[in-house]
Amino acid sequence: MFPMTKKLYIETVGCQMNVLDSELVVASLRKEGYELTDSPQAADTVLFNTCSVRQHAEDKIYSALGRLKNAKQENPDKIIGVLGCMAQKDQKLIFQRAPYVDLIVGPGQLHQVPQLISEIADGAGQQMEVSLGRKDGGRAEIERSHESFDPLRDPTMRPTPYQAYVRIVIGCDKFCTYCIVPSVRGPEQSRPPAQILAEARQLASEGCKEITLLGQTVNSYKFKEGERTTRFSDLLNAVHEIPGIERIKFVTNYPKDMTDDVLETVRDLPKLAKYLHVPLQSGSDAVLDRMKRGYTTDDYREMHDRIREWLPRAAVSSDFIVGFCGETEDEFQATMDSVREYRFKNSFIFKYSERPGTKGAERYPDDITEEVKRERNNRLLDLQNEISEADNQDFLGREVEVLVEGPSKTATRKDEADGPVLQLTGRTMCDRIVVFEGNQRQIGETLPIAIYDANAHTLFGNVVTQHVGPELFTLGV
Repeated sequence: MFPMTKKLYIETVGCQMNVLDSELVVASLRKEGYELTDSPQAADTVLFNTCSVRQHAEDKIYSALGRLKNAKQENPDKIIGVLGCMAQKDQKLIFQRAPYVDLIVGPGQLHQVPQLISEIADGAGQQMEVSLGRKDGGRAEIERSHESFDPLRDPTMRPTPYQAYVRIVIGCDKFCTYCIVPSVRGPEQSRPPAQILAEARQLASEGCKEITLLGQTVNSYKFKEGERTTRFSDLLNAVHEIPGIERIKFVTNYPKDMTDDVLETVRDLPKLAKYLHVPLQSGSDAVLDRMKRGYTTDDYREMHDRIREWLPRAAVSSDFIVGFCGETEDEFQATMDSVREYRFKNSFIFKYSERPGTKGAERYPDDITEEVKRERNNRLLDLQNEISEADNQDFLGREVEVLVEGPSKTATRKDEADGPVLQLTGRTMCDRIVVFEGNQRQIGETLPIAIYDANAHTLFGNVVTQHVGPELFTLGV
């Protein structure tokens, strides 16, 4: 007799950290006999890995939970769990709003998910495991309660088997007034380099070609062991030496920690993507001060100038929050001016969302109307798209190296001569998206692509092929 396979449905909301967390949870549950399903109704266990950065992300999860109420009534043995940042933030409030939820697990306790599910199945009732709050003990004790886990990987959870995330920094100590991350992810901790390198080597042995190093402020990485300190640039050098890894990216960077040794390393090591994501958030010093970002616009300009000195052709992208507490039209215009000045490759633009428990919610009224937030968001987005499209035109006629990630959303079309032709997509070393026609065999390869068209978000090209002509060989007798 073989045990019946249990079915797992998992839905992930939020950042790359959450994507990685879901990969690790799935890997641990596969060891317990679970297989994935794309139907929450068909699943024995339904998990939501959540985000608390914006209210919309939380509303989406509560709506999804509401849709499962009847399914739980029809099948009381179905286990429903909430994982991640919203679980750490709301804790028992989730049980109050959705009493049919069985499991609440914070980001630091995800390694306990299989055991907790087993206990619930055995009749133990609702289970909750979360980390200590930032004021609930000494730093060392709080750090241990937020300690994440990275022992197992599940390649099927990745967008492609050739790309993977590797966490190098856990938590954050910046305490920006708008941000809930330091509360839900805990104190900033750098992982030991030996663990990171072992994980990267394992990924390379599985055929992974590109890894992205993750941290809330990834370039703040620093690990001390005895008399030895490993800086972020030292870690980059070590990862660069791993055979099989062709590309290395890292996100997200903090402006004040963008040191020259990091820029020099990016310049000199060929595997490192010439792409830096360094959020500015606002072009106004007054807004940056209210945000408690820890730098001024002059500081950011000085950093950006050094990037251009070390890496003249590197792509730089940013994040912005519009409609932060008290933002005037002049302060917003300063942000518009900054985007014009720096000409970011792209920007992730968000309307301010007040988060309970942050200093922003305590200190400042959320006094910008939704209409004004939306209008500013659209104006900034239009400006960024205009700049992105203009700068992408510079790639016309150029040849770029593209790591092929897989098919685009466009359907396969049939070419009678060569078989199925796919519209494929991939990225350049400066993180620009490229779409071109190819075939299944090219997925996972790095190909030369000649660019013939571009818009704000995408480059369009053709694979550069090499033709071998007839050659005359003289055979000696």
